[in-house]
Amino acid sequence: MLILKKNSMKNFASRILLVVAIMMVPAINAFSQDKASKKIVMKRFLVERSFPNGLSVPMNEAGGKMCLEVVSNNAQENVTWIHSYVTMDKKKTFCIYDAPSEEAIRKSAKANGFPPVDNIVEVSVLDPYFYK
Repeated sequence: MLILKKNSMKNFASRILLVVAIMMVPAINAFSQDKASKKIVMKRFLVERSFPNGLSVPMNEAGGKMCLEVVSNNAQENVTWIHSYVTMDKKKTFCIYDAPSEEAIRKSAKANGFPPVDNIVEVSVLDPYFYK
């Protein structure tokens, strides 16, 4: 069993975070370039959508296949589905996407056969760990 003192753990954790941050720099730069360099600028969006008859995604192989098809269709517009929140009645979703534009999300939704988007808002991440 490995036992580290409190200060040793803090130093170790700080070093790990530094290494992770350094490793992420190329990925962050890839998504922050402008059109002159022909790179795609990705933004984060919260997308609200209604499903009047309820959203049904089976928790089996068929549901997995459906999700993979959505991911594949989204990739055609450079849209990445991060995750979704579904209301308990399954009639509304709140999804987080990375995409170059609202229009790209709307095109992906149409390609996936989803109902029209109710609302799209560009967002940024704020969590309680930011202040520590």
